[in-house]
Amino acid sequence: MQFTDFVPQISSWQDVLDWFAYNPKEPLLFNSARFLRMFVVFYGMYLLLRNTFRLRIFYVICFSLYFYQQSSGFYFLLLLFTTSLDYTLSYFLYRETDTFRRKLYVWFSVVVNLSFLFYFKYTNFLIGSYNDLFGGNFDFQDIILPVGISFYTFQSISYTIEIYRKEITPAKSFPDYLFFVSFFPQLVAGPIVRAKDFIPKIYEKLHISKEEVNYGLFLIIGGLIKKAVISDYISINFVDRVFDAPNSYTAFENLMATYGYTLQIYCDFSGYSDMAIGIALLLGFELPPNFRTPYKSSSITEFWRRWHISLSTWLKDFLYISVGGNRKGTFAGFLFPSLFFFGLILWGVTYGPDSNLPFILSLGATLLFILTFVLSKNKEKTMYTNSNLMTTMLLGGLWHGASLRFIIWGALHGMALSVHKIFLEFFPAKKSSEHPLESSRSKKRNQATVGAVIWKLFSVVLTFHFVAFCWIFFRAKDFTTALDVINNIAKVTFEPEKWQTIVLGYKNVFLLMLIGYVWHFLPEGFTQFMKKTFNKTPLVLKAVILGLAYWLVYATASAGPQPFIYFQF
Repeated sequence: MQFTDFVPQISSWQDVLDWFAYNPKEPLLFNSARFLRMFVVFYGMYLLLRNTFRLRIFYVICFSLYFYQQSSGFYFLLLLFTTSLDYTLSYFLYRETDTFRRKLYVWFSVVVNLSFLFYFKYTNFLIGSYNDLFGGNFDFQDIILPVGISFYTFQSISYTIEIYRKEITPAKSFPDYLFFVSFFPQLVAGPIVRAKDFIPKIYEKLHISKEEVNYGLFLIIGGLIKKAVISDYISINFVDRVFDAPNSYTAFENLMATYGYTLQIYCDFSGYSDMAIGIALLLGFELPPNFRTPYKSSSITEFWRRWHISLSTWLKDFLYISVGGNRKGTFAGFLFPSLFFFGLILWGVTYGPDSNLPFILSLGATLLFILTFVLSKNKEKTMYTNSNLMTTMLLGGLWHGASLRFIIWGALHGMALSVHKIFLEFFPAKKSSEHPLESSRSKKRNQATVGAVIWKLFSVVLTFHFVAFCWIFFRAKDFTTALDVINNIAKVTFEPEKWQTIVLGYKNVFLLMLIGYVWHFLPEGFTQFMKKTFNKTPLVLKAVILGLAYWLVYATASAGPQPFIYFQF
């Protein structure tokens, strides 16, 4: 391997211009050989500049903007515009003492940011909805969604709101704020970074320890395998085929495709997050964890403490609490659940002449949600809490995409969270004492009984299957396809010989699914053991392992590098 393999030859100005040419069919991705070559050169220069400040900041900003330009084309100009606007507004907001003007600044920032997000994500959704409801004939707009706009929009909004709440002081200069927003490891798909956690680190003396480099490489290798080997392979060779035409496949294949997508989206998104966190560690910055083996959760509440942690935390702090949290009810907190359940019942009535089932389901869902606070001891507080929870999950679903299936996905999770809260009210979880001075005999008495272990296992299996069921709406191309998949799964019968034939026909897919699930459910202690073993490995061997990981990616690739699922959000 020669140096020219990493640094392209320059023979004319056209070669330079080609560096900046955006190819929408080949965006710059972490799991591509092109990114690896670029990052090796970038990182070498970064280490040379590690003892500088302004030059290093400027260097990373330039690379981050180039990375985004190669991922989303000229939309990097939109990133620059919104960043400039938010920095300017936050500058005046921090120095303003008049309450009305402070609210004006923060609302202007929020409205402008959400307006861009609304235009790119929901314009065609509104046009289609209007045409369907009122017989309109408006044409759909040719709108391309900028990669990662939802993530950096949320990040910018949190910065302005935190300044308004006087939780942080503004960045010292515009380049510092631009560095925070455009930091390339997490720019396009998170984790969503909070300004109060990240900006202070910019001003700390850069220190890249051996432990950080080791852990960074460990995460990058693991994330690369999860994304480019497991997720991409089972997606291209099985999951996509079934979800594209579920009625062309058996009931068992529909079921396995659902299990496959449940693993695929985890490996895809957590794989990206692992690589983002790992790359940031190599640069001396620690990003917050985004996943903690979520399918080990024994309740839907625990699941949302383990899945996409940065988003769920953002939604809690800036949406759930803003609409009242568990303290009070607000117009917005009641509006969205009311609209949803009204629309749900209307849907059931519409299909009444053909089948009573939609109406029964819609009415049953509405009554179930009402019961979650009617049965509560503190009915008023629980009504506020559950309505605000449902609002948060409905808008969280809509954040993922302008489609009925995403709204249903959010509503199902909102319902489940409300049901789990009332369940805990009647059957509170037992908490064992963990006082450091308790006797060993007392500890033995508090150990889990066989019954508790069985209940824990049942809870994990139940939660996993509920989440997998919800993923059907998330993955299907439309609501009708989701119902087709569910209807096919309902027809599964115990036919081991046919199952064996299908498994053997997709043996590589099922082998990777098995590896993926075993990897996910490994005890935490085993993961820590692998991490410690990797830390003790010589640097040369670490480089060889990284090279083998990239070789494995291309050895198992059925197509070129696949974009991350969350790029579309």
